Amino acid sequence: MAWFEGFDRQTVTLRGLPVTFRRSADWSQDKPALVLLHGFPQTHVMWHRVAQQLKDRYRLVMPDLRGYGDSSHEAGDNAPAHYSKRAMAQEVIDLLDHLGIQDFYLCGHDRGGRVAHRLALDHPQRVKKLCVIDIAPTLDMYDATDFDFARAYYHWFHLIQPSPLPELMIGGNAKAYLHAKLGGWGSQGLGYIEPEALAEYERCFCDPTPNARGLPAAIHSACEDYRASAGIDLQHDRESRTRGDKIPCDTLVLWGERGVVNRLFKPLELWQAQCAGSVSGLAVAAGHFIPEELPELTARGLASFMA
Repeated sequence: MAWFEGFDRQTVTLRGLPVTFRRSADWSQDKPALVLLHGFPQTHVMWHRVAQQLKDRYRLVMPDLRGYGDSSHEAGDNAPAHYSKRAMAQEVIDLLDHLGIQDFYLCGHDRGGRVAHRLALDHPQRVKKLCVIDIAPTLDMYDATDFDFARAYYHWFHLIQPSPLPELMIGGNAKAYLHAKLGGWGSQGLGYIEPEALAEYERCFCDPTPNARGLPAAIHSACEDYRASAGIDLQHDRESRTRGDKIPCDTLVLWGERGVVNRLFKPLELWQAQCAGSVSGLAVAAGHFIPEELPELTARGLASFMA
């Protein structure tokens, strides 16, 4: 099957910024919409295998999140909120408004899961059901920081250092850094990645094109994503918890048996504490990159849960 056969790739301008996405070519209104959000250091193409199995059942929308892929890489330094999960979630909502989608199913992996979490809190009337993959809530993970977590997720603390140090360090050999991340966190090398997908990750993450500050734009925007998570996102999360906000919809949680989340956290319990709806889930035989390591299982799990 040709790469992403049955899907259209588009770029639209929303609030003055480009947003690139793929959507089902068959835009039949009798199919429910399912939005799939990718994580770091990837793009929407991580969903390729899952999407091929779900395209007959759903209208699929797979954006490149702000700061990733071919979407906007604005510097963001003078506006800390630019890469907040609230702003990124709003951009997803703007895209769905542009496509005429009112309510939808939502699934996010890694950073996409954190955007999906915030989206479900800020726009509760839009999300029919939610799935998060291989994450625990950001605030809980930071609050539980210890030596084991800092060593396993050192990038959470490296990428948030003031610009331009992490950008310059990663930019010295961006491809080696990218491969180390994609092969880590229990995923045991790069063999699970489709060649076309790996080429896209390399093209996008290793792009040396500078931003207005003279830094590699793609690397800088990824760092800004993490800087926001260690700053303004925690503020938003604490405010939500103080108000008693809960994810109102039913939620599915998947995490990898070989991953850091399984080893150091109790994700099902942590998500149950943040949801008003029912929460179900399980650990699966994978590392961190579950949708690519176990695409059939992921697709079946989503179809069964979202039914």
